[in-house]
Amino acid sequence: MTETNTNHLSWDEWDELHNPPPAVTDFDRVVERAVSRRGFLGILAMGSAAAAMGSVGNLMSSTSAVAQDAASRFPFKPIAAQTDATVHVPEGYSWKPLAKWGQPLFSTASDIDPLKGVSLENSDKVFGENTDGMEAFAIGNHQVIAVNHEYVNNETNLPHAPEGMPQSMDDVKILQNLQGVTVMEVTEAADGWQIVVDSPFNRRIHHNTPMKLSGPAAGSELVKTAADPAGVDCLGTFNNCGAGRTPWGTYLTCEENFNGYFGSTNADFAMPDDYKRYGIVAETRYGYEKFDERFDVSKNPAEPRRAGYVVEIDPSDASSTPIKRTALGRIKHENAAVVVARDGRVVVYMGDDERGEFLYKYVSNGIYVPGGDTSKLLDEGTLHVAKFSDEGTGEWLALTEETTGMKMDEICVFTRQAASKVGATTMDRPEWVAVNPVAIEAYCALTNNSNRAVLNDGKMRTNAGGDVMELNAVNPREGNEFGQIVRWYPENDDHADGKFKWDLFVMAGNPDVHKEGPYAGSSNINSGNMFNSPDGMMFDSTGLLWIQTDGEDSNEGDFVGQGNNQMLAGDPATGRIERFLTGPKGGEVTGMTWSADKRTMFVGIQHPSAPFPDGEGKLPRSTIVAVKHDGNALIG
Repeated sequence: MTETNTNHLSWDEWDELHNPPPAVTDFDRVVERAVSRRGFLGILAMGSAAAAMGSVGNLMSSTSAVAQDAASRFPFKPIAAQTDATVHVPEGYSWKPLAKWGQPLFSTASDIDPLKGVSLENSDKVFGENTDGMEAFAIGNHQVIAVNHEYVNNETNLPHAPEGMPQSMDDVKILQNLQGVTVMEVTEAADGWQIVVDSPFNRRIHHNTPMKLSGPAAGSELVKTAADPAGVDCLGTFNNCGAGRTPWGTYLTCEENFNGYFGSTNADFAMPDDYKRYGIVAETRYGYEKFDERFDVSKNPAEPRRAGYVVEIDPSDASSTPIKRTALGRIKHENAAVVVARDGRVVVYMGDDERGEFLYKYVSNGIYVPGGDTSKLLDEGTLHVAKFSDEGTGEWLALTEETTGMKMDEICVFTRQAASKVGATTMDRPEWVAVNPVAIEAYCALTNNSNRAVLNDGKMRTNAGGDVMELNAVNPREGNEFGQIVRWYPENDDHADGKFKWDLFVMAGNPDVHKEGPYAGSSNINSGNMFNSPDGMMFDSTGLLWIQTDGEDSNEGDFVGQGNNQMLAGDPATGRIERFLTGPKGGEVTGMTWSADKRTMFVGIQHPSAPFPDGEGKLPRSTIVAVKHDGNALIG
């Protein structure tokens, strides 16, 4: 059934409405693999993939010494699941809003009008909507936060427009300006954290901000347009989801569901073959193409190929030009987790957030030298994609001209196709990657995948490229509505190494509804900490893994007892997981960072449906909240 108003669909639902995944007959091979000695049944018999390999990562020890050590890792009393309209934190902690959608960054702007929305004049001078990934930077004596704004709610921002669809170019610009990135200085005053209005660091980066393409795809025929015949100057960053930071102090914002911004006003236009893999269709979420020709693919067919990248931003210079780093690939980027390898090369881990897509790693050619030239470190290197074995090992497959049969610019623009060519493992929506700062290991949140299923006719679902989403040890469940977190250990304790070992840190589930079996979750899930759809992840400086969720908050059926979306802390050494924060009804908990002194944790609340944070009768506003210990103790 096609809905008239698609504004309220999730990006995944919107993609599947317009570009449903095909199915292929491959069931015999799937069954043979799923029931093999090392396959799915073996995993269930032992509790998890980690148990199958002898890992203690998600097995809870009963020894008093381990239990005592585990308790010391969690300096808070875990909280219960909640279903109300506000944020909850443990006893001894408190929170206050730092920044809300529509809040001014400059004194020339005014706060949002709940009846009229944000005016065109204010739309590039206020805090944008639907906060997501963020990072904090200490620049001299200043504290600066860079934060993403993933998308907008059309109807709220354009209350005069039927179903929130733009009626003019001015309407389009309002929506364009409220997305992208905010860079803002913040300071702690007597009454809490606040934005430094008119700070020279403050800026809004949006869909019309001038940017540069760099790396192998810069100057390629694939990205040249009539407005940019050289293929190096582009405008805007889109659907900014997760984030990252470089060792040299720059911010990485990641373009995710960019496909929903590009459409066609010509019903007879033949879509290029490469559009299908990325979900580019004639209908869009925002209707930009009706007023802004840049987004009309029938007139500018190369424009979508200039989106879908990791964008580097210098938060210390509000006049600097953001750079799209094409060497990191063109996918639906969730975040970019950066680590320096043993020999000084820069490694960037990235997930492609769509059902059945892949996990990537980039390794620079050059060495990072503090204070040295970093301009080519994210341009010159090799992109890899992960292949997992059921035996608990894996390898990073290089995407090169030799392995793919594609030219380098093609690999960078059609990265998904390149990864399919080398036989990468289809994953259950790879979202945030987090690298442990105190151990040589990394984690990826596989948020869910309802399409990893056997159909009634014996066929298996595939991704948009035709790669079969078969059951395997790292993605072991059909109709996976709960999600899991995979962890890998690079060979030779080197993130640049081409091989790794892996296990599952946790399989989310509901042991109250499913008393046993795969949907009860792994052994470190219980009635007091259960959750679904792990999404955002960050490590603090002590090595605790903070897990944020973006899932089903109906508190019904399979999700009874899980309440609203939440944030939990996980101990990599013991597998223990405890709930620290719950968000308001309808909201996703996403994005986090810390103040320079580690005494404040900043947490993002996206798209609340409840009247948060201003209370009953007020407009729901995506918000960054500042969480502190009441005794001003360290919090990360």
